[in-house]
Amino acid sequence: MSQPERSPPDERTHFGFEQVALGEKQARVDDVFRSVAKRYDLMNDLMSGGLHRAWKQQLISMLRPPQNRPFRHLDVAGGTADIAFRSLEAGGPATQVTVLDINEAMLRVGAERAGNRFTGRIDFVTANAEALPLPPESFDAYTIAFGIRNVPRIDRALAEAHRVLKPGGRFLCLEFSKVDLPVLDRIYDAYSFHVIPRLGSKVAGDAESYRYLVESIRKFPSPGRFAGMIEAAGFRHVSHRPLSGGIVAIHSGWKVS
Repeated sequence: MSQPERSPPDERTHFGFEQVALGEKQARVDDVFRSVAKRYDLMNDLMSGGLHRAWKQQLISMLRPPQNRPFRHLDVAGGTADIAFRSLEAGGPATQVTVLDINEAMLRVGAERAGNRFTGRIDFVTANAEALPLPPESFDAYTIAFGIRNVPRIDRALAEAHRVLKPGGRFLCLEFSKVDLPVLDRIYDAYSFHVIPRLGSKVAGDAESYRYLVESIRKFPSPGRFAGMIEAAGFRHVSHRPLSGGIVAIHSGWKVS
């Protein structure tokens, strides 16, 4: 198992629009998701008007869990198990999903939602995406939905994704992206910065966490730059597919050897 390295004390990164010490970011992200865990899925429905369901279903359509053979799927930052449930429902009885998240509050929500469903086919692991406690070449697929932008060291998380995938395994990332329609971009910005924090305050009792989540989208690399990071981690046949005018994109890469 690889271990995260300590950061130099003066190394900086962004937490939304704020500059913070790199070593501080993970704890602050943890506080955000601990605060919103119980209302996270409801807020996703409200913020996206239910569109997040279609985006996630598109991810599963690209994943294509097989019906007739074993398939090991790792879903990172998968806390409430939304992606895991879809994968298990789409795949055959030999499909197994490991839901991994650094935030225990989110995982508790996922485990409660799972109940006795999919017994023996789903497990929950508390761990850091930058240092997965998993053997190399052990998964057929790695997904991460709306989580990679919260990882302090994205390059390390991508390297870990490559390490744990089997040759021929697929990396899929669903993440907010850059709106590419001239009118939609202004509407989207107004909605993001003025409506979403108010929704967060009324529904989750936490406007600041949702303000951070909106800001973190603006700080995330452009689709082309992120594709370059995926390639630098060793993936091949890298591509990205914008959805809903570029509000989100699905990034794909393959481990070829």
